[in-house]
Amino acid sequence: MGDASILIGSPVNTEPAILKEFLISLSNLNKDNLNMDFLFIDNNTDELSKKILREFKSEKCGIKIIDTNNKEQYVHTEVTHKWTDNLIWKVAGYRNNILKYCKEKEYDYLFMIDSDLLIHPETILFLTGLKEDIISEIFWTRWVPGAKEFPQVWLYDNYTLYEVEHTMGLSSSEINKRTTNFIDMLRVPGIYKVGGLGGCTLISKKAIDSGVSYERIPNVSFWGEDRHFCIRAAVLGFTLYVDTHYPAYHIYRKSDLPGASEFKKRFYGLG
Repeated sequence: MGDASILIGSPVNTEPAILKEFLISLSNLNKDNLNMDFLFIDNNTDELSKKILREFKSEKCGIKIIDTNNKEQYVHTEVTHKWTDNLIWKVAGYRNNILKYCKEKEYDYLFMIDSDLLIHPETILFLTGLKEDIISEIFWTRWVPGAKEFPQVWLYDNYTLYEVEHTMGLSSSEINKRTTNFIDMLRVPGIYKVGGLGGCTLISKKAIDSGVSYERIPNVSFWGEDRHFCIRAAVLGFTLYVDTHYPAYHIYRKSDLPGASEFKKRFYGLG
């Protein structure tokens, strides 16, 4: 059996300091037994970010960059990222373009990744070896500075982090207990079924050929394209998984950059 072919796809609208770290991460991936290419949708408005992306190189990999000529500013601060409805569905369209390209070129897998993440060098090799159709690598985010970290995966609906009871309500104390149990479970290395995922996801050719998509579902009001992707995937019969053996690192704000340096030192041997 030949090497698996994989496309790493990412819509990119990222400030220069964070984008540099993201690209360093991609250049340090273990590519053993993988034919790996990159497709970036350049949605940057910062000229330095566009330059950094154009200069990215990775040994033995094809690199394709599509410039959207975007003029709409994406506002992000040390407190939060401000997504408009228009911006969300614009990015969803970029993700669908990546899916379409992957299907046309007949890659075995697509790895859809957000451009503010660092991933462990073994992540893609490990995930492809699991032979699952849709699986994310976990990462954790403090949505508000100083707050508790939360995962980018969930069990139900918009972002329910606990097992629900369909025949009876749950007390607030029981909800808190079940939420804690779910979060604690995700801290233990393993592979777990989830109801929703995103940001760092391996998608098989089978799933892509079956019609998974980030397109908005007209009668669903959930916020964010990942939720619409996950609902559609579940209806198509795919089980969603998260792996927690190789947690990614999320540079959600500039104050997360020191942690990125530690991640690089630990896993890439870089100072």
